[in-house]
Amino acid sequence: MSYAVLKAAGYVLVHTPDMIMHNGTTQTVEKAMNPDSEYLKKVPDHLRTFEEVVNYAPNQTYIGNLTPEALGKLEKPWVGVDVPGSSRFGKFGEIMPQIEFIAMLKISDVFDLVKLEKSFTDLAKAEYGKNALTTPEELARLGEGDSLAMIEELVSVHHAEAIYHDGKLVGCVKKAHDVDVNLNAHVMFENLVVKASGILAFKHLVAKNNIDPLTIDYVIECSEEACGDMNQRGGGNFAKSIAEMGGAVNATGSDLRGFCAAPTHALITAASLVKAGTYKNVVIVAGGATAKLGMNGKDHVKKGLLILEDVLGGFALLISENDGVSPVLRTDLVGKHNVGTGSSPQAVITALISMPLDKGNLKVTDIDKYSVEMQNPDITKPAGAGDVPEANYKIIAAIGVKRGELERTQLGEFVEKHGMNGWAPTQGHIPSGVPYAGFAIDDLTTGSLNRAMIVGKGSLFLGRMTNLFDGVSIVVERNSGETASEGASVSKEEINTMIAEAMRGFAAHLLNA
Repeated sequence: MSYAVLKAAGYVLVHTPDMIMHNGTTQTVEKAMNPDSEYLKKVPDHLRTFEEVVNYAPNQTYIGNLTPEALGKLEKPWVGVDVPGSSRFGKFGEIMPQIEFIAMLKISDVFDLVKLEKSFTDLAKAEYGKNALTTPEELARLGEGDSLAMIEELVSVHHAEAIYHDGKLVGCVKKAHDVDVNLNAHVMFENLVVKASGILAFKHLVAKNNIDPLTIDYVIECSEEACGDMNQRGGGNFAKSIAEMGGAVNATGSDLRGFCAAPTHALITAASLVKAGTYKNVVIVAGGATAKLGMNGKDHVKKGLLILEDVLGGFALLISENDGVSPVLRTDLVGKHNVGTGSSPQAVITALISMPLDKGNLKVTDIDKYSVEMQNPDITKPAGAGDVPEANYKIIAAIGVKRGELERTQLGEFVEKHGMNGWAPTQGHIPSGVPYAGFAIDDLTTGSLNRAMIVGKGSLFLGRMTNLFDGVSIVVERNSGETASEGASVSKEEINTMIAEAMRGFAAHLLNA
């Protein structure tokens, strides 16, 4: 079979401290229910600076400056400890400051919904203009800005969503329709954030890997938001809007939704499309979710910690035809959570792990690295959710024992060897399996590993349509070096022999007729 390959990756984080208070669901609900709460008063004192965000080990891992192995050697908790040699820019992408990202919101807007104050526009233009990926066309789209008085009126009278920077009102997002709740200012703000952060990830994917965007055929967007209007509230299309801004003029695309599991669903879908010959180059991309900023902030503040959910996440992956080098996406070794599987953590993981192993006649130890819900334990442990990746790895190890492929005494060793520490922000879909994809490209080419498994899980019950969980998985393995054309090539001598045999058979048939 000619499998598709995992060709390239891009990862970005965006530091958005003001959006925690004004756009994170935990904080906005608290404002509505208990506006004078002690928690809200304390939030400003528990925010990190941009430098602290850049120097944070999990963030450096996310953009590729620190490997998962190197992160695992650092003492936990990682918060409060600077990583020597940290940089805003990394192998996979960057950590963008808020002022530049607000500029991207304006640049991403094609319906004149984003209004930025004049003096702030000048500052944002100057800062965003320093970014190597910025184009003159983008700077021109920023315009000259608008008066603060007009922005204040839009917010106070016309229900625009305010944009803050350093605690000051600097702009707003207008509603896109007078009565359509799906096009109100709050929803338009969230959707523009998804689009802008997705564009940033897309731009880094293209730039870091020397990809010609004109060669991209299809884009799948797999974040957790949905865009549409009152007649089709989730109709889409983030994918084509990102492709448009990224210069992929020869691409079409669509949005794929599946809560946290969506990126792995998208990975399998993209690989299947390429393997089928439908498209040659497919990009899967996702932007970040403002609603989940400061999601566990109450628990962090209660324990005297900084609010670590202060970044939006984004990623983009390129899936292409087999090049004989890049890791192969084994679409024949896929796991899935069936409707009848059950919803216990053990049942979910067993379905996602055992199914592809059985299909490939593999042992649990034949997978060198499992990439599960790679959530940062600095965030989840203070919130009472424990170390999520570690819990997943312990269940996988237990499955190995049950299958007779591990001894009980090897459980700890298995977790250490086949698992990884979590480094992704709790943005729902962002931690779910895919943070390792960029590292997998290296590990399965120039590195020493042979197989990895990407595992995505989702909570479908959140939509109130079913009580089911969800999940899919796929095995990624080292390329054998044989492409489809090479594997199917036939020499001239073999062709002549086949023709001769066919002619002899035809002659014999005539003689016997």
